Amino acid sequence: MDRRKASDFPQELLDLFDRYVHGGINRRQFLDRAQRFAVGGVTAAALFQLLKPNYAWAIQVQPDDKRIKAGSAAVPSPRGNGSIKGYLVRPATASKLPAVLVVHENRGLNPYIEDVARRLAVADFIAFAPDALTSLGGYPGDDEKGLALFSKLDRAKMTEDFLAAAIWLRERSDSTGKLGAVGFCFGGGVVNQLAVRMGSDMTAGVPFYGAQPTPADALKIKAPINAQYGELDSRITDGWPAFDAALTQAEVPHEGHIYKGANHGFHNDTTPRYDESAAKEAWQSTLDWFNKYLR
Repeated sequence: MDRRKASDFPQELLDLFDRYVHGGINRRQFLDRAQRFAVGGVTAAALFQLLKPNYAWAIQVQPDDKRIKAGSAAVPSPRGNGSIKGYLVRPATASKLPAVLVVHENRGLNPYIEDVARRLAVADFIAFAPDALTSLGGYPGDDEKGLALFSKLDRAKMTEDFLAAAIWLRERSDSTGKLGAVGFCFGGGVVNQLAVRMGSDMTAGVPFYGAQPTPADALKIKAPINAQYGELDSRITDGWPAFDAALTQAEVPHEGHIYKGANHGFHNDTTPRYDESAAKEAWQSTLDWFNKYLR
């Protein structure tokens, strides 16, 4: 598949795909509405294929990279679904390190998120990426199937699973006890909710285009927050001013970065919505934030 950029597509089509990705419409509805963008012999089905993730593009750090040790781990979650499995990565050398929870989008633990965990390990953090779909067999290797499974999850139990994973990670013997959390899309919202739930037990959070908590809940946050948004992602980015105000009232160190011309999902380097400049700047901001507050 040829690699395309967001600028290769009408913004209306990208917005339509965003609605599909977040469950606002199903695949058939997307194809029907995308038909008017199908010109020059390109069908609506072909447009769908061009817009969906290609995970071969996401590998920045190979799974067998000698700088890291990677494997799976299972975390007890008695208040959730019993347990949650995930991908655990750490540098090949070093004893105690700060830890970062990596929370996936609304498809499960896909190869892109696994690679993000490896990128953190290369940056000298312990990273754990749990899979919310564990109780349903785990990420199925296909995003559409993953989305279908997501609709079957008990959201309250799923939240408890992520909380259990965060506590387990913070309390590991090879962790310094300082815990960061980074998440994308759905996962960004989870990072915000964990910050509300965990208070000072979370050391720092970086939500990428994640739904914000209510102002009342935001007042419970103690962890420094570095929020990342795309300018064109009004559905999420419009919630930043209220979140900003609540964090200011709570006297929580925080920053909000809005990247000009960037869409929702701009960090995900497997789709045309990827914005290389914004993604690199946001990732450096993420590492700087964790190095500042977790070291």
